[in-house]
Amino acid sequence: MASVAAPRRSRITPEREAELYEAVLDLLREVGYDALTMDAVAARTRSSKATLYRQWGGKPELVARAIRHSKPGRVADVDTGSLRGDLRALVTREDDCSMERNSALMRGLVMAVHNNPDLLRAFKELLIEPELEELRGVLRRAVDRGEIRADNPALDFVVHMMLGAFATRALIEDRPPTQDFLTSYIDAVVLPALGVPSTGTTAGPSAGTH
Repeated sequence: MASVAAPRRSRITPEREAELYEAVLDLLREVGYDALTMDAVAARTRSSKATLYRQWGGKPELVARAIRHSKPGRVADVDTGSLRGDLRALVTREDDCSMERNSALMRGLVMAVHNNPDLLRAFKELLIEPELEELRGVLRRAVDRGEIRADNPALDFVVHMMLGAFATRALIEDRPPTQDFLTSYIDAVVLPALGVPSTGTTAGPSAGTH
């Protein structure tokens, strides 16, 4: 299976690129992935469809890159000196309003991802795998600091826990995820599973050697 094409952005400014991505996200919220067309994106952004295809190859890559661009900074840039601090910093990068909007957007994309192999491939290559690798870096730092044992089986499931909390709160409680909910979840579920104290800002080396 062919991988997603490399970026082709030699003729577009960063400002114009950001404008296009925001328009794509607005259209996704309005009509959903299946009804979103490159014609609609071209009309909304006053672009030619040929330009869109030349820059992004097609709708799956354009949507995946728009989602990636909307994220507030890179996971790899977060380094507070403790795993608890890092995870809390990650979930507080967005305010509750933005989190609610993005949660609704991602729920709408879940079915589309499962029904569109090209979109799934674009998401994996451009969004999921890069963020997973960055999160693994955060966890490796925690292991190196002695906060987590390297053989802790929960290490392989941190992303599942975090995404599960984010995605299922609306389903279970009919409420959007919030900073308070996610930070409480980190302290009550994620850190205990990793053997990390859920109080204080740092953990001593003994936390990883129980």
